[in-house]
Amino acid sequence: VQLQASGGGLVQTGGSLRLSCAASGRSFTGSTMGWFRQAPGKEREFVAAFLLNYDAAYYASSVEGRFTVSRNDAKNTVFLQMNNLKPEDTAVYQCAAEAHGSVYHDTYDYWGQGTLVTVSS
Repeated sequence: VQLQASGGGLVQTGGSLRLSCAASGRSFTGSTMGWFRQAPGKEREFVAAFLLNYDAAYYASSVEGRFTVSRNDAKNTVFLQMNNLKPEDTAVYQCAAEAHGSVYHDTYDYWGQGTLVTVSS
């Protein structure tokens, strides 16, 4: 099972990016997918979780209203649309799948490699 995150890059404050997390090896249609990020010198933090079985999403308060998760089941892919980006959003973003506890913490079985998002001021 592999998770492939992509879509990071350099963007100016107020700009947008869409991250993708493509899963291979099995379907995660009925699972929970998570997005986390880690800024330089900081601990990894929760960004968003998508309960695919219920089509429900949860967001960190710092990104609520700016970030949105979505899905493409046919491609076994989830997305993180990031709008109105701020310099404090700069981090390596990782996707994760199959939470077995709190969706807000490191309880996921599968993790993708990170994709770097840099927001310039």
